[in-house]
Amino acid sequence: MQITVVTKRTPALIKQLLVIWESAVRATHHFLSNEAIKTIKTYVPQALQAVDDLIIAHDNGHIVGFMGISKQRLEMLFISNAVRGKGIGKQLLQYGINQYHVNELTVNEQNPQAVGFYQHMGFVTYKRTPYDEEGQPYPLLYMKR
Repeated sequence: MQITVVTKRTPALIKQLLVIWESAVRATHHFLSNEAIKTIKTYVPQALQAVDDLIIAHDNGHIVGFMGISKQRLEMLFISNAVRGKGIGKQLLQYGINQYHVNELTVNEQNPQAVGFYQHMGFVTYKRTPYDEEGQPYPLLYMKR
């Protein structure tokens, strides 16, 4: 696996990352309805453009995951469902910690696999909200390392 920092966020790249995003969300965000996923998906391209740093993981020439970081904060981390459980998320996050000093993140409480992963990586919850940033009833955990 190879990790690279994106220098140009082209429409073609954003389209590829959207496929990975949806694959990951459908595999891990069981609390979201199909309609909610479709709605959220419309905002993902804007979020991909908004993060300070966008980092992707390649395997055999294919993008298999990505993360977005802004000011030492992990804003997003998604791994293609086809390669989940193979250590790609761990490698990406470790890269973010080492290269960007990532020390904070927010995760959906209803995604226990992600919560456990971040705890395993040394993050602890310091705050909980009953709603997400859009005011939807999806509790968030705020975690620091």
